[in-house]
Amino acid sequence: FFHCWRAMSDMDEGSFGFPSDGDDFSFPDDGSDDFDFDAMGDDDYGFDYENDDSDGVEDIEVQISNCYYTSKGLMETDPKEALQGLQQILDMEPEKGEWGFKALKQIVKLQFTLGEYEKVIRSYEKLLSYVKSSVSRNLSEKAINGLIEKISTSTDPQLLEKFYDMTLNMLTETKNERFWFKTKLKVGKLKFENEEFNDLEKILEELKASCKTENGEDDMKKGTQLLEIYALEIQMYTVQKNNKKLREIYERSLVVQSAIPHPRIMAVIRECGGKMHMEEESWGEAQKDFFEAFKNYDEAGSSRRIQCLKYMVLANLLSLSEINPFGAPETASYKNDPQIVAMTDLVASYENNDIQGFEKILQNNRSTIMDDKFISMYIQDLLKNIRTQVVAKILKPYTRVNISFIAKELNITEDEVEQLLVTLILDEKISGKIDQVNKLLVVERSENNENSARFNALADWTSQVSSLSRSVVGKLNG
Repeated sequence: FFHCWRAMSDMDEGSFGFPSDGDDFSFPDDGSDDFDFDAMGDDDYGFDYENDDSDGVEDIEVQISNCYYTSKGLMETDPKEALQGLQQILDMEPEKGEWGFKALKQIVKLQFTLGEYEKVIRSYEKLLSYVKSSVSRNLSEKAINGLIEKISTSTDPQLLEKFYDMTLNMLTETKNERFWFKTKLKVGKLKFENEEFNDLEKILEELKASCKTENGEDDMKKGTQLLEIYALEIQMYTVQKNNKKLREIYERSLVVQSAIPHPRIMAVIRECGGKMHMEEESWGEAQKDFFEAFKNYDEAGSSRRIQCLKYMVLANLLSLSEINPFGAPETASYKNDPQIVAMTDLVASYENNDIQGFEKILQNNRSTIMDDKFISMYIQDLLKNIRTQVVAKILKPYTRVNISFIAKELNITEDEVEQLLVTLILDEKISGKIDQVNKLLVVERSENNENSARFNALADWTSQVSSLSRSVVGKLNG
């Protein structure tokens, strides 16, 4: 055990029972040349002899403990020296126990850091052999979970696959269903991040099977686990843009009641639900889901809440709602957040039909608005909405308007104005026709509409008079 003793050389030699230079080991001179052991005979002088085995075990424990902490202290400064010390613990240990398990945990970490992946697998296999009987379940779960977090940062697919397979097989053998589920879910998340959707679908099926009753139905006692599965599945369908499957899982997740999920799980489900509604142009429903996602992310302390707040504002603008998205107590405190200020300015310009201010905000805040792929998908819809409102405002006092004038007000080309006007006429947002020869929009101020309104009002009045007349005649005859 030279390595560990050398590492502790600064400690007092006498504290370990070693002789020092000043100790006197000479025997008293009694005049004889030799010490006669036989002269003592076989007499029993009544000395009590104690069993020193327990002291020996304690000494080994102290040596192992010192070696472990000394080696651990060298992990950052001298990893190879630390490895030697940790390996010695496995030789010093009389039988498999906690110190050997801890040493192997550190060995796996060091070998991974040094890029010795084949050795990582061999050392991890040794560590797993301790789990069945040598260490407590709590200790083993904590250690393995920590190693999973560390090894998951690897970009080596073979290492990851082998590592997770070994872990899951061990958990199956030890019948640790809860930790098996947790680990399998992590593998699923890894597959999702790498967009390995075929493998992910198989994992999802295994996870769902673990949450079934004997009758093959969803076990509602495992509601929390079901929601974790649904959250992962919903994310997959969102990326794949499979709205049919997405809606099916989304609706199923909302009826799970026997669960107390982490708020982050519900936040993921609600965010994906909001994106689904946006795809369907159900702006109001999207706004509700993004608001719920925002609240759950906020409760979970996740920075994702800011992103969902942006999405909620986006849905609010697209829905042409007159409700201020920052009017709620939950959102009011974020109104002046640096990442949200651009969105609040956007809302102000939108409400004031300030098309130039609106576009300027988009240009000046590209990193917080336009660089978000999801938001950028709907910017054209936003611009169409605000341009529609500006056009309606422009046309109000006129019956004929030059297309060039509208183009100047909207800050777009005349061709783009024509396309916009055609869309608005077809959608019956405005009533009129385009004079392409003279480049005019001829607004139809409908006398017909006004006459129709008057006719309807007159018809209502006539109906009420007739009803009153019948009532009076009925009373007179009565």
